[in-house]
Amino acid sequence: MCCLLPGAMFTQNPKKSAGRGNAWNAVPPEGVLFGRSPLMAEVQKQASRISRTNIPILLTGGGGTGKEVIARWIHANSEYAEGQFVKVNCAAIPGTLLESELFGFERGAFTGANFSKPGRVEFADRGTLFLDEIADLDLNLQSKLLHFLQDGTFCRIGDQIERKIDARLLCATNKDLEVETSAGRFRQDLYYRIHVFRLNLPTLRERRQDIPDLAEYFRKQFQTQFGANTQPLAPEMVEYLQSLDWPGNIRELSNMMARYVLIGADAMIAPDSPRKNRARLIVDSSGSRVTLKRMAKDAIKEMERNVILETLRANQWNRRRTAQELKISYRALIYKIQDAGLVSRRAGTRNGNHSDEMRVPNRRDA
Repeated sequence: MCCLLPGAMFTQNPKKSAGRGNAWNAVPPEGVLFGRSPLMAEVQKQASRISRTNIPILLTGGGGTGKEVIARWIHANSEYAEGQFVKVNCAAIPGTLLESELFGFERGAFTGANFSKPGRVEFADRGTLFLDEIADLDLNLQSKLLHFLQDGTFCRIGDQIERKIDARLLCATNKDLEVETSAGRFRQDLYYRIHVFRLNLPTLRERRQDIPDLAEYFRKQFQTQFGANTQPLAPEMVEYLQSLDWPGNIRELSNMMARYVLIGADAMIAPDSPRKNRARLIVDSSGSRVTLKRMAKDAIKEMERNVILETLRANQWNRRRTAQELKISYRALIYKIQDAGLVSRRAGTRNGNHSDEMRVPNRRDA
């Protein structure tokens, strides 16, 4: 039986690329991956039940909820674990190029095809093909993919030889495929083909009790990656992290911990009293009581200020490149620059337009 689909950039050997780069790509210990929340306990129960089968699985949930890492766990606990885990991103390549990346091509099949090249499908033989962002697959390729899934056979572009593979199919999307189907953007027959079993992942704010273990896991991962030496998060910081909404889910937490490891003590809350006598409230210089949540918020704000400042410097103060590197909008960056005191008010705007003139004030002026 074959379970397969369409793809992403064919830039390196899938076997070599698995689990590299992102601290959340490699499968963490199950205690960290599934945590202690009831919702994730149900996910683990269902994933364990279906991992030994060969039915197509549709992973759903918001961006950054961990769909890929769950897919890797299912692969590692399946009968296809000895084969490769081949990830393809259906939104990464234009539909006109995706077919050759997925199915491969023969020499002379088109202009520039000076050699034969296997596609992602062949690399996934006896392994797992993970189709991320499946809702963004081009409609024309959806039809070709459906035909392939029906009998598991395909031909490389420019070849007449039919090939057959055996692979496990896992798909993921953060969109509602029923809505996409109703709108005519996704084939209904393909939807039924890949939606044999659905596994929905909760948001991070729905599993707040898992945040301490996740944060500590990321801290250790980035500490190794960056060659840094950091201390575990203070209890007050952990409490603050659990109070946030986390629209970016686990990916956002991972990014925050990367910044924490890079910045170090500037992002920590250090209580000024012995552990056994830690107070829940302290008094600031004006005599007002300061909550730990406010302390944590101030620490995060300072951490964000430092990250923005260093990124601006690294990009020669080019704000558009800085916004792209920080993965936020240009307008959001301008707001954060002004809010953090990294630009003087008169340099901030002129006639309603953002000026290129920037001035970093002294710390006591910020």
